[in-house]
Amino acid sequence: MPPNLTGYYRFVSQENMDNYLRALDINVVLRKLVCLLKPDKEIIHTGDHMVIRTITSLRDYVMDFDLGVQFEEDLGPVDGRKCQ
Repeated sequence: MPPNLTGYYRFVSQENMDNYLRALDINVVLRKLVCLLKPDKEIIHTGDHMVIRTITSLRDYVMDFDLGVQFEEDLGPVDGRKCQ
């Protein structure tokens, strides 16, 4: 069983985020916005199930999934993409 990661994680710093987002082909306006945000994370980890909530001043974003099971993440609100 994986270690339990339940907790609230506060944003501390970011380095090279703009280059990372550029490599992901994120447009310049969204890159600049993301680099201004200081998101915190709240993780609820129960067995093989995880809920990861990203908390920012603009909006919250929730990922809900089971470990080891492929799932589709809808990034529509962020940049219009869907990922697996």
